[in-house]
Amino acid sequence: MAMAEDLKLENALGSKLDVKAARFGANREALRVLMAALRVEEDEIRLGGGAKAAEAQRAKGRLTVRERLKLLLDEGSEFLELGLWAARGMYEEYGGAPAAGVVTGLGRVSGRLCMIVANDATVKAGAFFPMTAKKVLRAQTIALENRIPTLYLVDSAGVFLPLQEDVFPDTDDFGRVFRNNAVMSSLGVPQITAIMGMCVAGGAYLPVMTDTVLMTEGSGLFLAGPSLVQAAIGQKTGAEELGGASMHSEISGTVDFKEPNDHLCLARLRSLVGKMGERAGAPFSRVAFDAVKDAPKYAAEDLYGLIDADPAKAASNVYDMREVIARIVDRSEFDEYKADFGRTVLCGYARIGGRAVGIVANQKTHQSQTALDGSKRTEFGGVIYTESAQKAARFIMDCNQSLIPLIFLHDVNGFMVGKDAEWSGIIRAGAKMVSAVSTSVVPKITVIVGGSFGAGHYAMCGKAYDPRFLFAWPTARYAVMSGASAANTLAEVRAKQMERGGKVLSDAEKKALYDEIKSSYDAQADPRYGAARLWIDAIIDPVKTREVLMTALEAASLNPEVARFNPGVLQT
Repeated sequence: MAMAEDLKLENALGSKLDVKAARFGANREALRVLMAALRVEEDEIRLGGGAKAAEAQRAKGRLTVRERLKLLLDEGSEFLELGLWAARGMYEEYGGAPAAGVVTGLGRVSGRLCMIVANDATVKAGAFFPMTAKKVLRAQTIALENRIPTLYLVDSAGVFLPLQEDVFPDTDDFGRVFRNNAVMSSLGVPQITAIMGMCVAGGAYLPVMTDTVLMTEGSGLFLAGPSLVQAAIGQKTGAEELGGASMHSEISGTVDFKEPNDHLCLARLRSLVGKMGERAGAPFSRVAFDAVKDAPKYAAEDLYGLIDADPAKAASNVYDMREVIARIVDRSEFDEYKADFGRTVLCGYARIGGRAVGIVANQKTHQSQTALDGSKRTEFGGVIYTESAQKAARFIMDCNQSLIPLIFLHDVNGFMVGKDAEWSGIIRAGAKMVSAVSTSVVPKITVIVGGSFGAGHYAMCGKAYDPRFLFAWPTARYAVMSGASAANTLAEVRAKQMERGGKVLSDAEKKALYDEIKSSYDAQADPRYGAARLWIDAIIDPVKTREVLMTALEAASLNPEVARFNPGVLQT
């Protein structure tokens, strides 16, 4: 008869990471330098329109957006900011738009996890640039998919008129914000708006489309301001009489709570959030969690020494992805699925913060494979082979069958190419994996650790495949192919075009052409470029990966509705 000790499963991952190795030390130092540079740039973005604009905001008796957030959020709690890098390097002809002039993210208010959307009036009076609208829409999409209570701190002059044609008309433009307000309300997602400044023109619909409206004295809510009213219909009226807090609370009845100032408005908002009811959560597995006992066995700081931060090494880094998994999952325990089959993709079950997850991760170490005829081959790390794709597809379907959220860890060069790959049915297997990801109904969360290239990005649940959240390490590279590969291809094409025109390039000119193309391509593969365009929700410190995933999984668990899994026709 089996004894209890015989039934104890040893599923904790070991670690072979040599923290004293020269390579580890060099990687760690390079990533520290990169993180320090990122933090400096992030701090600059958080200044919004700068000190002068902040003082002008305070002169009106109003707080800056960051000051408001400090009062709104629970003391000592973490704010997971999303879209911080939005619009980086864009709209420079208009003086730029740091963070797209709006702050979005997940934070705790009176103990409740909330999505917060707060205009930054120091950036062009909080006006909506094209990326502002897209950032607000992304925040609403996350809130809608995860049923997260949403709080809006409105202080905006409306659409940025010089760019109105790119803000106003399309399906993913400004008007979609109000449509989302209505849909969120219909699905029972609580929304509360605090008007703490100007709320003008089309923007005036946002607060009134939400469930509850607060407004501070001295703020304005109107479809057209005094000047436009006089120009349109010849009527002269003051801002307070036209759309002030007293008028809307006493006469129009539009405002539910009138508050004297920002401080008391935020206190009221916290009080209201504290009284919200709670709905049943998602049917995903969760066990009691002890932050100390269930912590990973290995230090998260070790992740700094794992990857060479040099962009040129993104496609060629070699490391065991289990080292990452061992530092983000509870107790470093990982039940690996089909461990000996399709080994360039790791699949397995774990818990993060007590919540069950299925992990799909690219394995970056090269794998020796023995074929049925006894021949041996080497499978390159980071490449998805036929067997890997077949395994991943089956695992993704199993997780959907068992209601287990999925975590994708990217460091992928793409699918294997060549005669052997084609004969083995790589296209068929890849289509099966992509189909499984596409039709998956459980929450999907993506973290780009290193490279995320080509169709591998799609198969590993890239942005087009509806991950609830998409995060990236600063070591991420995000493109069709690596900079070196693209530059070689494009430089050769360009050189042949020039030679057909009668110009013969010297070796030095060919190298200059290559360097120019590679520099441009590398800049576009940088995670900051993707984050500026909201392809990435946040660039995260590798050390914070576990905490970020815990917050994302908590958010995903707020939505109790899981559609029926129906994978459709699969290539077999």
